[in-house]
This record gives sequence, structure tokens and C-alpha cells, in this order.
Amino acid sequence: MFTEPKTLPANVGFEEIDAIIEPAHTYETATKRISDVVIGERGQPVFWWIMFLIATSLFVLLLLATSVLVTEGVGIWGINQPVAWGFAIINFVWWIGIGHAGTLISAILFLFRQRWRTGINRFAETMTIFAVMCAGIFPILHTGRPWLAYWLFPYPSVMQMWPQFRSPLMWDVFAVSTYLTVSVLFWYTGLVPDFATLRDRARTMAQRKMYAILSLGWRNSSLHWQRYEMVYLILAGLSTPLVLSVHSVVSLDFAVAILPGWHTTIFPPYFVAGAIFSGFAMVLTAAIPFRNVYGLKDLITTQHLDTMGKFMLLTSSMVCYGYTMEVFCALFYSGSKYEYFMMYNRMFGPYWWGYWLLITCNLAIPQLLWIKKVRISPIPLFLISITSNVGMWLERYEIVLSTHRDFLPSSWGLYWPTKWDWMMFIGTLGFFFFNFMLFTRFAPIISQFEVRQLIHDEKGFLPQQHHPR
Repeated sequence: MFTEPKTLPANVGFEEIDAIIEPAHTYETATKRISDVVIGERGQPVFWWIMFLIATSLFVLLLLATSVLVTEGVGIWGINQPVAWGFAIINFVWWIGIGHAGTLISAILFLFRQRWRTGINRFAETMTIFAVMCAGIFPILHTGRPWLAYWLFPYPSVMQMWPQFRSPLMWDVFAVSTYLTVSVLFWYTGLVPDFATLRDRARTMAQRKMYAILSLGWRNSSLHWQRYEMVYLILAGLSTPLVLSVHSVVSLDFAVAILPGWHTTIFPPYFVAGAIFSGFAMVLTAAIPFRNVYGLKDLITTQHLDTMGKFMLLTSSMVCYGYTMEVFCALFYSGSKYEYFMMYNRMFGPYWWGYWLLITCNLAIPQLLWIKKVRISPIPLFLISITSNVGMWLERYEIVLSTHRDFLPSSWGLYWPTKWDWMMFIGTLGFFFFNFMLFTRFAPIISQFEVRQLIHDEKGFLPQQHHPR
């Protein structure tokens, strides 16, 4: 039995109501609000064009830097001995971390029936795909011969040469490729019903044909929904272990090396917590501007901001525990003078500024999220999310650069990235947002059918009911 929907009191603003969707929404109004972002009569706002042009310009930097790298070799980077990894692995780990929130929000919260995920799960899924694509660029280019990257896969080779499966690089290949494959399937499966909605609401023949192809013949029948729910559930179950496994495998790139500051068992859970922390921060970085520009405050509500702020606070606390254990083990528990020197050098050596800045960004500033007013305020939350991503990048920077002072003082050296390092990194930011802006142009950034299901479950609306604000 459907219940009568709640309506907003005349003297109460929606922002003051703790809800995950505006109570006055119906099936029709919610579908129209989301569809108009893609196929509306007004087209894209100026904000979209500005962001797209900026992202395209930065993407060109990536293409330029990659072209020079392929021509000249990895010597154009600042990699040296003893810091042999440099920006490539720093950025690889950072991008992989950002991609983790998508699987957490979409798969794990789906399995736990957390309905608040509906407003932001499409943002998170899309970011996962593009972040993993950005991450994959760096280890391929870091090998020095990217045109031979296919050697990393166990294909039937007439040369009888197989990859070295004991190499952490090979672990990354299989972990990341599996993660990308399952994430793409999970992401596209969730888009199929929405593509069918856009097909039926399309204004031009070209749009209708494009979305008809993308919707795979979806007719909204009971059989289609039965198969969809089965496939979506299976993919969610497959995706869930990947949240723990992928970044754990990435952390083992460091942990299996017998180096001070790397050889520690805290790295897998510590990296996973940091990945979820930075992933949620990037989702907020993208969702808050779109929420304001496209007027989606009734679908991405303060309840979403509040809950994501709590997740950031939780994962920041877990990262804080990881930092504390690193310091405790190095200075008091290990009994190793090399571990002691590594931590002392990290705090007070040439790169001391990076360590204390990451502590400020990842531990001190997120403590503001204890205050609910901060969690539900878009601007402070947006600024905190940006500083958190900066802090997580600095964390990887400090981990990689902790090798700049080796066991022998004669091999000590300093690492400074070159202009090509910065161009590659900034270029991947452009590549990420270039793809993200294109996605928002041609696909719904909020799941329409899940919003309709939410209206049905939470408010009890009948399809023919219309409740104006």
C-alpha cells in the first residue's frame, strides 16, 4: 500500500530537512531534472564550456609530454639514483587511490542497501574509470618502452618469454586490469536503463539513435529488470573484494622491498584507508560544483554531504593511526638505527616541508569535519576535499622520496621533478576532467531509475501523482 507523500512546510527550507531527496519530487520531475542536464533545451551552461576548455588545454600538455618522452626517453624525467621511481609511481598510486571511492560507494554500499548512495554513485563510478585510466599511463611509460607494454601480459609468445610473476609490477598489471574491467562492466550496466530513458526523451533523431544503441534494446520489461538485477548484484559482489585487494597489492610494491620506511605490514590497510579517503574527497570535489551549477541540491542534498564528510573523517582517523604506527615503530619499536634515521629524515630532512604539510592536510584540517555545520556547508567541505587530495599526493611523495638517503652517504642525492614531470602530472588532471566533462555532456550524472526507486520506496508516490513545491 502506498502512503501519502510528505510535503514541505511553508516556513521551512529544504536545506534544513535531513533527507536524501526532496520530498516534493515525483517520478516525472526527478527524471526531467536529471535528463535536462544532458538533453535539455538550454544546452550546457558556461561553466561546462570553461571547464571543458581548461581540461582540453591541460590534456594537450599530456600529449606533448608523452610525445617528447617516447622520442627522448625517460631521461627527461628527474629520476635518478637512489630515487629511481619519482613522479611516475607517486602519481600512479595517487590515481589508483582516487579510483577506490567509486567501488566503495557503488558496490559495497549497494550490497548494504545504503540508499544515500543514489545521489553520488554515478559520480563515483565515472571517476573510478577515468582515474584508473590515468593511473595506467604512468607505469607503462615508466618502463621506457611503452610500445612493448604488451609483454607484461601472459599471451602465447613465440619467443617463449614470459613475464616475471614475482615482480610487483606484474602484480599491479593483473590487479589494476581486473579492477578496470569489473568497474567498467559495473558502471555500464548501471547506465543501460538510463540510456533507455534518454532514448525515449531524446529531441533529435541523432540522439535517439545513439541512445538506442547504448541502451542495448532495453524495453523496461520484467525480464529485463530480472536479468539486470541479477547481473548488477553479481558485479557488485565481484567488485567488493577489489576495494581491499587492489590497493593492498599496490602497497606491496613498497612493502616487499627491504628498505627502511617501506618494509612494514601496516601498508596494506593503511593504503586502503588512504585510498578511500582521497576517493571520497575527489567525489566531493566534482559533485559540489555540479550540484550548484546544475541546480541539483534537491537530489544531492545536505544529507549526502554530511554522510560523505563523516566517511572522510573516519578514513582520516584511520590514516592518522597509520601515521602514528609508522612513527612508533620507527622510533621506539623497531630498534633499527636505519628506521630511526628514515623517520627523523622524513620529519627534519630536506623534504621536511612535505611531511608536515601532509600531516596538516590529512590530519589537522579534516578535524573540522567533527562540526556538522562544516560537513553540510558546500564551500568549506569543497575546500577540505581539495586539501585532502593535496595531502594524499604529498603522502605518496614522501614515501617515494624517503629513499633519497640510502645506507651509504656516498649515494645520497636529492630528487627534484623536471618540467616534463609536472607536465605529465598536470596533463593527467586534464585528461581526467576532459573525459569527465564529456561524460556529463552525454550521460546522466545521477542515476535516474535509482532516484525513481528511491521516490517509490521512501515517499510512496504513484506514477500519476504530481506534487508541486
